[in-house]
Amino acid sequence: MRAILNVLILALDLYKLVIIVAAVMSWLIAFNVVNVRNEVVRTIWSSLVALTEPALRPIRRLLPNTGGLDISPIVLFLLILLIEQIITLYIYPYVF
Repeated sequence: MRAILNVLILALDLYKLVIIVAAVMSWLIAFNVVNVRNEVVRTIWSSLVALTEPALRPIRRLLPNTGGLDISPIVLFLLILLIEQIITLYIYPYVF
C-alpha cells in the first residue's frame, strides 16, 4: 500500500510541474515571446492545455472574475499541496 501512496505522491509532484510549465508558457504566449503558429510550440501548448484544463475548468467556474489575471493554477497548486500533506501526515504513517 505504501508503494501506491508513493506513486500517487510522485504523480502529484509531476502534475505540479506540468501546472508550472503551463503557467509559464501562457505568460510567454501572452507577451509574444513564443509564436503559437510554430508547430512545435503549438504541439507543446495543446498537450499542456489538454493536461491542465480538466482540473482548472471547475476552479475557474468557482472563482470570481479577476480581469486578465488567472489565479486558478495557484489554487490548483495549493490544493495539490494540501492533498500531498494529508497523504503524508495522516494516511502514510498508518499504512503497512
